[in-house]
Amino acid sequence: MRGFKHWNWHLDEMYVKIGGELHYLWRAVDQEGEILESYVTKTRDKKAALAFMKKALKRHDPVEAITTNGLRSYGAAMDVLGNRDKQAIGRWANNRVENSHLSFRRRERAVLRFRQMKTLQKFASIHA
Repeated sequence: MRGFKHWNWHLDEMYVKIGGELHYLWRAVDQEGEILESYVTKTRDKKAALAFMKKALKRHDPVEAITTNGLRSYGAAMDVLGNRDKQAIGRWANNRVENSHLSFRRRERAVLRFRQMKTLQKFASIHA
């Protein structure tokens, strides 16, 4: 994927219960629906969004456009990184990543929930 700067990313987070507590699974999906990166945190704030975006941008080259939902922590993290002009927000623009959650939820029910963050991270990376 290196060298494909015309690619678009879709970023989203979803909540997952681990041992009865809410955690957030952050995901980056390309325009073809392939999962690029996943990251698990306890919070859904600027610090978590910044850590996730740094991890994704470090592993993959910068992209042309990043589509997100209206969560303000994405904008704050993009301000720090200096790529706010690449952010696209739309009502149905982020459906590609929302649909990628469906198969994950199906698999999650089959495994009967998670007990540790480590197992969730492994599960998300293996089934990406």
